[in-house]
Amino acid sequence: MRLLIVEDETKTGDYLHQGLSEAGFNVVLARNGLDGHHLAMTETFDLILLDVMLPDVDGWKICQSLREAGNQTAILFLTARDQVEDRVKGLELGADDYLVKPFAFAELLARVRSLLRRGNRPVQESLAVADLQIDIIKRQAIRAGQKISLTNREFTLLELLASRKGEVLPRSLIASQVWDMNFDSDTNVIDVAIRRLRRKIDDPFKPKLIHTVRGMGYRLDDDDN
Repeated sequence: MRLLIVEDETKTGDYLHQGLSEAGFNVVLARNGLDGHHLAMTETFDLILLDVMLPDVDGWKICQSLREAGNQTAILFLTARDQVEDRVKGLELGADDYLVKPFAFAELLARVRSLLRRGNRPVQESLAVADLQIDIIKRQAIRAGQKISLTNREFTLLELLASRKGEVLPRSLIASQVWDMNFDSDTNVIDVAIRRLRRKIDDPFKPKLIHTVRGMGYRLDDDDN
């Protein structure tokens, strides 16, 4: 699941990014309202964690703009403003939830998961391709009954490929979804990551699941054609 954090406080933004990444989410951090608004309008996210008091354009206006544009991505307001009228305003503008700072990370995580379960797409708990089983909740991969040890980044890459089974995913998409970066044609980080994942997922087993589509990208499928 892909989350967008819009938070101008450096420590808070870094804390949220690290904590939610370690919880297994693909997290993008915007440090001001203009960048956050642009990302929310041009990219796909499952949930937006939105600060209210931003220095350039406040969270109220961002939320209102998204809803007026027909963007129904779930929004969780994070703010130090704890007055009842503030909460009412946020919900009336179209936010899905409102959490007052300071908050316990465990409560934030519970709210995030609740909103994702409530969203337009059901939260998938597992994926399967051929004899490969992927437990998204436990972040575990098992192939032919063997548990495969993966780094957090490798698991995120595998989850992306498996969730789009049969689709050819361009390097630019993989870069933005897994590394939160724009694709640079001069870097081979994606190809290296794919090779490492293949060594663990494919090399000891048949059929091969990760396929290179020359000039286009990669796909994961149990169809060798």
